[in-house]
Amino acid sequence: MTEKELRKKAMALPLNPGVYIMKNKEKKIIYIGKAKALKNRVSSYFGSHSNHSTKVIRMVENVDDFDYILCDTEFEALVLECSLIKQHMPKYNILLKDDKGYNYIKVTKEEFPRIRECYRMDDENAEYIGPFISTFSVKRAVEETLKIFKLPSCNKKFPRDYGKSRPCLNGFMGLCSAPCNAGITKEEYVKSVEDAVAFLKGGSAKTVKEMQARMEKYSEELEFEKAAKMRDRIKAIKNLDEKQKVVSINVPEEDVFAFVNANKKACFEVIRFKNGRLYDSEHWLIDSVDSSSEARFELIERYYSMRDYIPSRIAVDGEIDDEELLHDYLEHKRGKKLEIVHPQKGEHLKIVNLCIKNANEHLAQQQGRLGKEIAALEELGELLGLPKPPEYIESYDISHTFGADNVAGMVVFHNGRPMKKAYKRFSIKGFDGQNDVGSMNEVLERRFNHYYNDDEESTFTILPDLILLDGGEPQVNAVLPVIKKMNLDIPVFGMVKDNKHRTRAIAYDGGEITINSHRAVFTLVSTIQEEVHRFAITYHHKKHQKSSFSSGLFKIDGIGEKKAKALLKRFKTIGAIKAASVEELQDVQGITEKNAMDIYKYYNS
Repeated sequence: MTEKELRKKAMALPLNPGVYIMKNKEKKIIYIGKAKALKNRVSSYFGSHSNHSTKVIRMVENVDDFDYILCDTEFEALVLECSLIKQHMPKYNILLKDDKGYNYIKVTKEEFPRIRECYRMDDENAEYIGPFISTFSVKRAVEETLKIFKLPSCNKKFPRDYGKSRPCLNGFMGLCSAPCNAGITKEEYVKSVEDAVAFLKGGSAKTVKEMQARMEKYSEELEFEKAAKMRDRIKAIKNLDEKQKVVSINVPEEDVFAFVNANKKACFEVIRFKNGRLYDSEHWLIDSVDSSSEARFELIERYYSMRDYIPSRIAVDGEIDDEELLHDYLEHKRGKKLEIVHPQKGEHLKIVNLCIKNANEHLAQQQGRLGKEIAALEELGELLGLPKPPEYIESYDISHTFGADNVAGMVVFHNGRPMKKAYKRFSIKGFDGQNDVGSMNEVLERRFNHYYNDDEESTFTILPDLILLDGGEPQVNAVLPVIKKMNLDIPVFGMVKDNKHRTRAIAYDGGEITINSHRAVFTLVSTIQEEVHRFAITYHHKKHQKSSFSSGLFKIDGIGEKKAKALLKRFKTIGAIKAASVEELQDVQGITEKNAMDIYKYYNS
């Protein structure tokens, strides 16, 4: 069917709750959705695509027909939608892929046994501890066990590499017994592995009790070195227990969700608690979405369709579309009461923020950025009311000396970091004298003329998501007409300093936004303001120095920058050049007899 025919069919649907099933030309199901009113929802796909995400547009392009199933309530539609998605796994429904399998701890059987985490039991000559559902728990358990018992985590082979090389950093730091440097005998190494396996199987309390007895026995037998090793292991295990208590909550069970939506990618994160302790953590990277609240509904619903266990309490970092409907569905699936909370203070808010931080970090790793940079851009976007975090920021500053040598600097921050290849310098041409507002107006007009006229290789052809001007409301008001005249839609704000020349607020057309209490934003904006000021004033100093020269050497016929530098290199100061004879001047490389005569006459006439 054509899109016009599909829209006509959709307009004939009833305004009842139900499920719609999109199919391609091969009659394969590619998308399943629910609706409170089928006619309104399905018809919205066909026609104008101005409000659709790229993913929805791609899906609609592949739709050749659709079916529908009427339901009595939206809740019934949601239950049916979930069942059909699980049955057919349509291409455009799968926001999350369940790649979670069982995990094991592997102990190899060799002269120097090694302890590793793994996903399957594929070695008959190894011992396995498990299975475990949580990849997070297994990885952390292995890492901490290797540290406590000072076992190697490297890829060296023993006994092949035993005593053949210097220890790595872990060896120098005392985190590994360094068998590569013969820092431990084979017998001691094997005993350490046995203790480590007992710890992994029996838990910390049983292991500490056994080690305590051995430590006392070694002390009685005057084997103080062995007793000290036991003491250190006991201390390390107790420190681990204390460390795990830090990430804990005062409720028996809870899942905490966070969703961070950037310009191109988004991250969905969950951390899970049982018996008040963190026991699992998962995350997925997906394409950016138009609505975070809609995405939270779909992602949380999809997550629990892949997991059998639903806790009594779910904490979320933001709004959820149709939260009551999602609550009823999850409660029905769980078979017991459940609550969805949005923590606003205390330890639960700290856990939500931890989840957001982890999501930012995973998103940052995917984009080659630091998590704190993403967090700062997210916070800045929310503070300024922008639709998305500003990925590409341009900032401008004017510099002059009492109205002389007017210049402007433009710096670019991409993904929270300076993009120096896009920096630009402007020499003010429209007027002389001090006029920061007029200068800013001229610079922005010239910048966007480049946008319309330059070839594709120029960085001027990239439109910024945000413009920050060094100055307050007057500078902002000077630039807004330019943006409007150029038929552009770019948010413009000013960066306001206090009397100590430190950033204190962001100015806009009508007021100021204080940023002192927003630490990440304050740091980012301060960095941008300092950088654009440095860049502009450096260019101004260079131009001012050149104009100072122009009052002397550059006014002499035949003397350019190269000859002026040669003269200053030889005589060091203008005063020495003035006092030099024609013969001394002519002695400078590049200075002709005529040049020497002209210089002498200029300063001595």
